[in-house]
Amino acid sequence: MKNATKPYSEVKEKLGKASSAWEKLTGQIRFHYEMDELWYEGNPNHKHHSNLSFKRGGKTLITLCIREDYFIAVVVMGKAEREKFEERREQFGAEVCKEYDGAEVLHDGKWLGFYLRDETLIDDIIRLLEIKRKPNRKIMPKSPEGCGCLDIGLSCDEITKIILGEDSQ
Repeated sequence: MKNATKPYSEVKEKLGKASSAWEKLTGQIRFHYEMDELWYEGNPNHKHHSNLSFKRGGKTLITLCIREDYFIAVVVMGKAEREKFEERREQFGAEVCKEYDGAEVLHDGKWLGFYLRDETLIDDIIRLLEIKRKPNRKIMPKSPEGCGCLDIGLSCDEITKIILGEDSQ
């Protein structure tokens, strides 16, 4: 079920110590990309309970799955993206390469899932996203700081106004 907005305070409480990694990753995504953010809230007893997807033009850049004290960053690499990854493989750490090598190729690509409890993999994930899609934000905010603390489920126009400090009236 898709919901409009999830207060960041609720997300931060559930993530616990992983909230700093969440803030850094979502801040970097919002800083570099103008994307729609779709929040999905499902059955609380199901493993895929709370998810945030960054999408543009019907294509998903990344999905973040919130869990208790961590979150999972899911990146799907299609054929062209896998070829680019192979060309740049030496730019990535051992954990990313291990996940890539262990992922099965499905009809829509390799599904890579990274369990994030801290910020150690954030830079590698940002590099993966750059392979998937070049940054598209035309007007850059002053810094990514604070971009990761926004309430989620906002439209890209609402996010742009907030991170640029424009009045939303």
